[in-house]
Amino acid sequence: MLLGSVAGSVAGCAGSPSGSEASPVVSPSVEPLPPASPTSNTEAALWAELRQGKGYVILFRHALAPGTGDPANFRLEDCATQRNLSAEGRTQALRIGEVLRQQQVPVSRVLSSQWCRCLETARLMDLAPVEPFPALNSFFQERSRENSQTEQLRQFILDNRENAGVIVIVTHQVNITAISEIVPQSGAAVVMRATSPEQVERIGQLDSL
Repeated sequence: MLLGSVAGSVAGCAGSPSGSEASPVVSPSVEPLPPASPTSNTEAALWAELRQGKGYVILFRHALAPGTGDPANFRLEDCATQRNLSAEGRTQALRIGEVLRQQQVPVSRVLSSQWCRCLETARLMDLAPVEPFPALNSFFQERSRENSQTEQLRQFILDNRENAGVIVIVTHQVNITAISEIVPQSGAAVVMRATSPEQVERIGQLDSL
């Protein structure tokens, strides 16, 4: 269920919306992170950290949605023009929510990309009301927006450093990779936290649930 945890500092990143998601893409602008911390390298330890529920943000890639990218006629306001969750993906999203409840993770907010596959994933998790957040939109087709969007996400994590509860975010592979250097599979996640007013730390990974 969980991969070994890794920790590192992200001092700055990238960002940008409106686009589609395709095969994993690693941004060449991301600086290498420091070696993994030995303090959070087991499944039990990572769940225990999340149960503390202060300043943690879980970045989920949306659940299974067959294919790559989006159709040429993609429109943000029309789910019929987008790549959407399969039946397996919807089941996966339900399972993710159930696992977080079983692990007693104190979810305070759920934010999502405005893409339909992300919104549906977030709603099926059924953890809290879903808040669309444009900074989480895919920038696969508009790389000029990568730096600004990733900086918005980084600042969001910093701004919530002292807030109680865990924030769940549902977004796209390119967005997660830009800020964490991790390439998650569908339904997998990276856990991050701000450890100071200027520093974001990568805490660990959640395998596809």
